[in-house]
Amino acid sequence: VQLQASGGGLVQPGGSLRLSCAASAFTFDLYTIAWFRQAPGKEREGVSCITRNAGSLYYADSVKGRFTISRDNAKNTVYLQMNSLKPEDTAVYYCARRQLVGGTRCPTAEHEYGYWGQGTQVTVSS
Repeated sequence: VQLQASGGGLVQPGGSLRLSCAASAFTFDLYTIAWFRQAPGKEREGVSCITRNAGSLYYADSVKGRFTISRDNAKNTVYLQMNSLKPEDTAVYYCARRQLVGGTRCPTAEHEYGYWGQGTQVTVSS
């Protein structure tokens, strides 16, 4: 199982970024994928999640209305479109694959996810 997160960078407040999570070495369209983030000095938190067929989505309250998660099963990729970025969105963003196949809900607990990408840094600063 491989997950490669990319798309991070430095952006001014109010700006946008699109993160990508490219997956390989497993049957992508069978699994729920989530994005987590970890800011300096803080615990990692769940940001967003999408089930295998996008039937269920989850967004943390702090990003609702600003972030949009999507997936392209033909390209084995999950995207996180981040708009109206704030300095408090600064963190390393990780994508993760759920341990169990299938499922109709979007779990938020870290222990539900057994495979993690390497992370991509997002910095929101003027």
